[in-house]
Amino acid sequence: MKILITGICGFVGSTLARALLESAENLTVTGVDNFIRPGSELNRRELAGRGVKIIHADVRNAADFETLPAADFVIDAAANPSVLAGVDGRTSSRQLLEHNLWGTVNLLEYCKAHRAGLILLSTSRVYSVPPLAALPVEVRDRAFRPLPGAPWPAGLTAAGVGETFSTAPPVSLYGSSKLASEILALEYAETFDFPVWVNRCGVLAGAGQFGKPDQGIFSFWINAHRRRRPLKYIGFDGLGHQVRDCLHPRDLVPGLLAQVQAAGRDRPRIANFSGGANNSMSLAQLTGWCDDRFGPHAVGSDAQPRPFDIPWMVLDASLAAQQWHWSPKTSLPQVLEEIAVHAEGNPDWLEISGS
Repeated sequence: MKILITGICGFVGSTLARALLESAENLTVTGVDNFIRPGSELNRRELAGRGVKIIHADVRNAADFETLPAADFVIDAAANPSVLAGVDGRTSSRQLLEHNLWGTVNLLEYCKAHRAGLILLSTSRVYSVPPLAALPVEVRDRAFRPLPGAPWPAGLTAAGVGETFSTAPPVSLYGSSKLASEILALEYAETFDFPVWVNRCGVLAGAGQFGKPDQGIFSFWINAHRRRRPLKYIGFDGLGHQVRDCLHPRDLVPGLLAQVQAAGRDRPRIANFSGGANNSMSLAQLTGWCDDRFGPHAVGSDAQPRPFDIPWMVLDASLAAQQWHWSPKTSLPQVLEEIAVHAEGNPDWLEISGS
């Protein structure tokens, strides 16, 4: 089986490449990356040492795909993953769409030409913002949770946001670029008869993640706390009660292997993959964990809301469990400790990863 991974020298792509090679025999992994992220060269050297062929290519450039070797399956891990992309003044809306949507078109044309399957790594941010922002919540143990007994939007249960939850705009420019990519991928699959699976992921985190506050929040928070860098709770009550679930990307691999080996089209094409309610945490709780691990560090407060922010986002991954016999294996405390150990061993990680 020949696997092509886009964005292979990013945190998610490189983690998946290592885990795939360790989990499966008779697997050849090739990757492409444009190396625009600081720190990506570190992953390039390490992966090359494992025999992974890495090609300098940009998913935004159709010509870069013309000479790529054929693959049986593509895992798309190349994206601008920030919900503030295109509106924060650091990237333009055009740049965001070039990365996340037009890059998908180039990938789909590659899959069409080589009869390759595609696994599109998507995001929880394809789900509609207004009903999530208006969700009635209460605070328990320094964290928001949906208010029991209150009317909840369709598609939301105590287990989290399910695949039937609304994807009506607004979902952010980032979310809409991923949602449009999903739709195009499924259309290409039906029109040109190749397999496509769409995996909507919760927050991905682990050691070696490029810590940036708008992307790798768990890694950024732990590294910044340990370095006694300024930290701030933003939005809502200014107390850090907003909650996200957490998933280590290596835990995706059993599901990915099941998908590349699946025959037929009798399974849902879209599924949530996440840490779920058991692996969720608020920023205030994360600070408490860091205080216990590294010693106390004061966090500032700014109650001014940010665009597209929501108080609580936990994905329900029960469909992935049913269809792919999948579940997360790495607990949230294990993920946090892995990041902390890496932070201690790499005290300049925030500078290396561009934060």
